Amino acid sequence: MNVLITNQQEAILSGLNIEIIKTLRGEYDVEEIINQFSNFFFGRMILDITAMKGYKDITTYQKLSIGLPVDKIILFLSTDNEVTNPSFISKLISLGFYNFGKTLEEVTYLVDHPNTYKDVAHMHQLETTVSTPVVVGNVQAPIQAIATGPMQAVPISRIIGIKNVTQHAGATTLAYLMKRELENIHGISAMAIEVNKREFMYFNDSTLVSVNKNDLMNQLLKGRNCNVIVVDLNDCDGNMCDEVIYLIEPSILQLNKLLRLDVDAFDKLKGQKVVLNKTLVAGGNIDTFEYETGLKVFDVIKPLDDRSSKPMLTDFFVKLGIISKK
Repeated sequence: MNVLITNQQEAILSGLNIEIIKTLRGEYDVEEIINQFSNFFFGRMILDITAMKGYKDITTYQKLSIGLPVDKIILFLSTDNEVTNPSFISKLISLGFYNFGKTLEEVTYLVDHPNTYKDVAHMHQLETTVSTPVVVGNVQAPIQAIATGPMQAVPISRIIGIKNVTQHAGATTLAYLMKRELENIHGISAMAIEVNKREFMYFNDSTLVSVNKNDLMNQLLKGRNCNVIVVDLNDCDGNMCDEVIYLIEPSILQLNKLLRLDVDAFDKLKGQKVVLNKTLVAGGNIDTFEYETGLKVFDVIKPLDDRSSKPMLTDFFVKLGIISKK
């Protein structure tokens, strides 16, 4: 079921031919909208932006992105150039709003065919930088694009899931090292979350977050101010992630164990981002692995020294598009 919030553009949105469970009409503070729907289950929220007080101010949308799941919100834009110009649209994309339209047809299509970042990337101006923070409750959420020497960060919040395919393939350590290196070396704000386990405690890093599956969405919302969120999924699916990396430790022992447990394991991974982790395989051995499994290897990560403060994952970040070489 869907939610509809309208104001100045009510006449247009009245033509929506979708199921609506709840409708609000009028102008509201964004906090009122968040409070009313933060614990309300809905499929999509079609939001006439003129229903929000201060809808021309990007911090209004920033508050909304922290309080409600942005992937469920479809913004119905006004005809005002202040909120439809390329710069403003780019800022919306930086906050994770990928679903917006100016016509009834566009909104109707997005209800069943929501955008991903790839669909709106051509409208995203990576040079956009907004440095003014906004505080919602106890959460401070700066909108920012960070430049770091010869690398440049992509100024969007991306949720990257990591999942072990073979046993002990290193998802927990990789999530920790990704977060540490992004922040300490590349200057990119990052969060690391593990689901349904408590192994992060052994890294003695109080910024690492351990949650159960039911609390994952709330934690992701709290982390919307981060450029990158890395999730060690364990037995949780990756539906809340923008992408999932599947880790394989390609030793004969681990591969044979995997196939004993699931003879179709490789078929299920076709088309996914498969990373060979904790391995020194290279060149022709990678070709052999791809031939035998029918998989395309996205990247190979050698055994990492978790005591080292030197950059170890730069090439991996470049392949993921988190940073780019000038």
